[in-house]
Amino acid sequence: MALLGTKGGPAIRPGSTMPTSSLLCLGGVRIVVDCGLGVTRGIVDQGMALADLRHIFITHLHSDHYLELGPLLHTAWTAGLKTKVEVWGPKGLADYWSAFLQSMKADIDLRIADEGRPDLRNLVTIHTIEAGAFYKAEGFSVSALCNIHPPLVDTFALRFEGAGKAVVFSGDTAYFPPLADFAHGADLLIHEAMLEEAVEALIARVGNTDGRLRTHLLRSHSFAPEAAKIAAMAEVGALAVHHMIPSDDPTFTEEHWQTAVRPHWSGPFFMGRDGLRIDLG
Repeated sequence: MALLGTKGGPAIRPGSTMPTSSLLCLGGVRIVVDCGLGVTRGIVDQGMALADLRHIFITHLHSDHYLELGPLLHTAWTAGLKTKVEVWGPKGLADYWSAFLQSMKADIDLRIADEGRPDLRNLVTIHTIEAGAFYKAEGFSVSALCNIHPPLVDTFALRFEGAGKAVVFSGDTAYFPPLADFAHGADLLIHEAMLEEAVEALIARVGNTDGRLRTHLLRSHSFAPEAAKIAAMAEVGALAVHHMIPSDDPTFTEEHWQTAVRPHWSGPFFMGRDGLRIDLG
């Protein structure tokens, strides 16, 4: 299991971490979860050949979770992809993919004619996620739970099971106790998290928004203690914080995260950082 990009939100600045993406391996099957900016480099840095892409899951349609889906697939194609890729995501993801293909039509057609490549348009299938168990193949299964991330409606937590292991991604969500039942007994819970004391500093740093950003953060995301409470209620094997707000402000250190989490969670804890590998055992 590798956290490829761990910051919450789409912006990057000098010295910042990268937006959300992860690479999960269950029984030798490699699964990409979310495709924020930087996912392509993140996958390669984990030693995976892009031509081996087979399974991609997108939790919701905020740009920091799917901006680089098209470029990832196109780059994989130029790197030798010739087998099918199954992409699962919320309603609307197929529109993104169609628009991306149209924007790159001249390049795709040119490379097919000039380089003899298979047609990228025939290699990728977009599927729509629905709540409940929705996928089972190649030795792993996936189920989804609608979480709370307004104003979006089709936004999901995902549970992956395979090779005797279970890993749950909270997706972006406000504090949502039903997630504890969904994640119960998982080996690893990967939960988004925000430091309450960092919210105002983040808003000031963004610089081109008004009070609506604050409203969004407070109603649509979970504070670190809330993520810890979910982990405790779910009796998971370990907790990792992901989609961190903030993850790239040097004012806030690991000590801040430990202070927020430890009163509510005493088990194994991983503070997200780009490229972090977590052994599922």
